[in-house]
Amino acid sequence: MTTLITNIKELLQVRDTNVLKLSGEEMKTLPTIKNAFLLIKHDTIVEYGKMEELTSLEADQVIDATGKIVLPTWCDSHTHIVYAGNREQEFVDRINGLSYEDIANRGGGILNSAEKLQNTSEDDLYEQSIHRLKHVMKLGTGAIEIKSGYGLTTDSELKMLRVIKRIKKEFPVKVKATFLGAHALPKAYKEDKKGYLDLMINEMLPKIKEENLAHYVDVFCEKGYFDLEDTERIIEAGKKHGLTPKIHVNQFNAFGGIALSVKHGALSVDHLEELKDEDIEALKGSKTIAVALPSCSYFLSIPYTPARKIIDAGLPLALATDYNPGSTPSGNMNFVVSTACIKMKMTPEEAINAATINGAYAMGISNEYGSITRGKKANIIITKPVPSYNYLPYSFGENNIETVIINGEVI
Repeated sequence: MTTLITNIKELLQVRDTNVLKLSGEEMKTLPTIKNAFLLIKHDTIVEYGKMEELTSLEADQVIDATGKIVLPTWCDSHTHIVYAGNREQEFVDRINGLSYEDIANRGGGILNSAEKLQNTSEDDLYEQSIHRLKHVMKLGTGAIEIKSGYGLTTDSELKMLRVIKRIKKEFPVKVKATFLGAHALPKAYKEDKKGYLDLMINEMLPKIKEENLAHYVDVFCEKGYFDLEDTERIIEAGKKHGLTPKIHVNQFNAFGGIALSVKHGALSVDHLEELKDEDIEALKGSKTIAVALPSCSYFLSIPYTPARKIIDAGLPLALATDYNPGSTPSGNMNFVVSTACIKMKMTPEEAINAATINGAYAMGISNEYGSITRGKKANIIITKPVPSYNYLPYSFGENNIETVIINGEVI
């Protein structure tokens, strides 16, 4: 099966030589071709260029993209889309003056979701999750990381990870799985954190390795959840089982979690709404990428990740949704890109780079995804007719996507 897209108004994120990530000043440049074509064979990008260079229109499928922008699909490197039910009452509670921490302290938050998930069958959990997945695919997400962490028991954490594995097998979207047992202390271990750490390390992790259920290990490194010592212990145990760390850090407090994550070779550090100069220094020269989650800041009314400080320090930055039932009940990467421009003062070029090639890097897949490069997977967004790519973040309340292609197939 070959697909030829012709008369493209502007083809974005064109990289003749693949790059794995973009840092600092590099993020300001978004290479494009105007009046372009793109040729896909099976699931792979095989050729592209200016229309005047196109010698033949022979293909199984020809798509006329006159007036339309074409770009790689979004790479969403931080989600929790496998969950049960919702938490709309907590949304109302926050409007009425309760904080995220207040709700958690009275048994809401993560523990609320854990109780629902523990009482949901694996098949029901799968059906709820694929409903969300199908929606975000239509919104242009072609690669996605999904975390556990709403189980908080061995059986329920494994249930979540098995659902993620099933999604990976049955859907064309690229899926990476992360074990986040250290999301919160379950009620049964409220006064026994060491006991829960032992459970994760001695029981959960060996079973996860046995069934090959995860690529990454994550920890909610935050006051009231898991401290630096806890985080280091879980990271080291995860690495022994072949899991690379990707850490929730600096959401509400900054107390050394970034330096610890870098020390242990974390692929990404995510949230970073609170950021100190020493955190910036810790990231310099490392392979760890910062991941901002602007729609979480929007929903919770907390500070936004200081993107300008990160990028202007010469560091790479990725954008992701944090799709989850409590703090970000949305997987819309288009809104994330818009919010990054509006609230974090990123340019459209920086935001698109952060949501494509850098998002792919934050999942460890930028060798195959995140740019228009010969030999990469054909995961493509075709917009509706728009004036320019600046219009995409500008028109934050509209859906400007007309067609999504994943692995060479129109979905």
